[in-house]
Amino acid sequence: MTERIRRSSGNVFKDLGFPAKKAAHLMIRADLTIQLTQILKERRLTQVRAARLLGVTQPRVSDLVRGRIDLFSIDSLVEMLARLGVSVTLQTRRSKSVA
Repeated sequence: MTERIRRSSGNVFKDLGFPAKKAAHLMIRADLTIQLTQILKERRLTQVRAARLLGVTQPRVSDLVRGRIDLFSIDSLVEMLARLGVSVTLQTRRSKSVA
């Protein structure tokens, strides 16, 4: 059996078959979650201390570091980054195919 290799679209969620809008939304949440977890790791914060700084419960921090992006909105992730002193800038670009 020969396996086919496809070039990535640049969005793993789209490659997995999610609709384009949902894939874009998931990618943003994944990127924000990665940034948050990297900062928490760099600062060597315990989950309890991180929860206090982020204004959430320790179980929410646990969900965050376990990559449970489905449990967080973009707004909540941006707010948590802001509490850590990080500003978020969103960059947009037009897709090649416009309806």
